[in-house]
Amino acid sequence: MSGPAAPELVLDTRRTFWYVAARFVFRAIVGSWFRPVVRGRDYIPQQGPAILAPVHRSFADFAFSAFLTRRKLFFMAKEELWSSPALGRLLTSLGVFPVHRDGADREALRRAEEVLDRGQLLVLFPEGTRRSGTTVGELHEGAAFLAARTGAPIVPIGIGGSDVSMPKGRHVPRPLRIMVVAGAPVAPPPRTAGGRVPRSSIHATTEALRQAIQDVYDEARREFERT
Repeated sequence: MSGPAAPELVLDTRRTFWYVAARFVFRAIVGSWFRPVVRGRDYIPQQGPAILAPVHRSFADFAFSAFLTRRKLFFMAKEELWSSPALGRLLTSLGVFPVHRDGADREALRRAEEVLDRGQLLVLFPEGTRRSGTTVGELHEGAAFLAARTGAPIVPIGIGGSDVSMPKGRHVPRPLRIMVVAGAPVAPPPRTAGGRVPRSSIHATTEALRQAIQDVYDEARREFERT
């Protein structure tokens, strides 16, 4: 038996007063605690769709994308958070959209595609879940698939120090200076003359993205170790 249908996606692309105020407060808190240093902001497109693809080593990683661009960012979260209408409206206004966990992969891709089709920025962790170690291993292919469907470039993001500040099992992060490095965008998979995107192109783009994330992660770690 399938679960209940996920809530309809209401994509609010406006930078409302509440969004600007919440973003200001959020950046002030995170900025004072982590003092993030950002490299490569110029790689984030000023307009049009793009996928920001950070390395994922800490629960705190989602916070640092806000320091890369002034544009509104979109994230996905479990639909249970929308059980409270007031919280649901707040999350929606802040660029968070619901995904039903029983069909998470398909629903997440559909909704993420809609975000990109509207010319917005999507934050997507291609490792799928928080991992450990200094090596970026095999990635999920969702980022390359979305890039193929929408034409959005994928910007690799390295985060240095978040795993030291908030390792697995720690509930309160240590106040360390975090390094954030954006790299050159990875182009969407090429299409054939017939307009198709072969599975081999998805694989190749995913591997190119893995190497790009490894490169910026290595750079971010080196910068963190110098601080």
